[in-house]
Amino acid sequence: MLGASGAVGTESLKTLLQLHDIQQLTLLGRKPISDINVDYVKQHKIDISDSSSYQQYLQNYTTAICTLGVGEPSKISKEEFVRIDKIAVIDFATACKKAGVKHFELLASVDISPKSKSFYLRTKGELVEELKALNFERLSIFQPSMILTPTNRYGIAQAITLKLWPLLKPLFMGSLRKYRGISVNILGQAMVKNIFKAGEAYEILQWDEFNSIAK
Repeated sequence: MLGASGAVGTESLKTLLQLHDIQQLTLLGRKPISDINVDYVKQHKIDISDSSSYQQYLQNYTTAICTLGVGEPSKISKEEFVRIDKIAVIDFATACKKAGVKHFELLASVDISPKSKSFYLRTKGELVEELKALNFERLSIFQPSMILTPTNRYGIAQAITLKLWPLLKPLFMGSLRKYRGISVNILGQAMVKNIFKAGEAYEILQWDEFNSIAK
């Protein structure tokens, strides 16, 4: 797993640690996560920009979960955003493929497209196209709209959004349901529980799927 220290990654990790049928879980990151005292969990400090720093830790795994991403893309340069959210993820996925990983899960965003006019959405769309080209046996792309966290992490703009977005739920009907805000704990649970469900070779999961899987 790459990105376990983020908001969604933290919730996914909580779910993973509650399961009893996992033989081994490896967490890769820039620093270890504290207070994990489980025998089957291994942690490695890595350089996300250098796949050789973690290639040796990927052997004998069936599934990879990637929740790596910049929390506030507007606060960094476009080049830095691409380096973390696109290039580092592609490198991780490529290393996973070489190691024999069969199922790759990615936390992305609703409305991503390589043809989008939005730099953020276009970059994420280009990433997914490159992941598809790796031909994993199963590729799961999670596309949330607004992720609702219990605490405000990024200032007043997020504070306002966290208050207002749930009130918009009745407006998002039919094809707009994918824009409904999703609780971070439900999203994290869905990313983990999806591993144990049958799926398509390439699957896009959105609001309805998150809630169905997390039940």
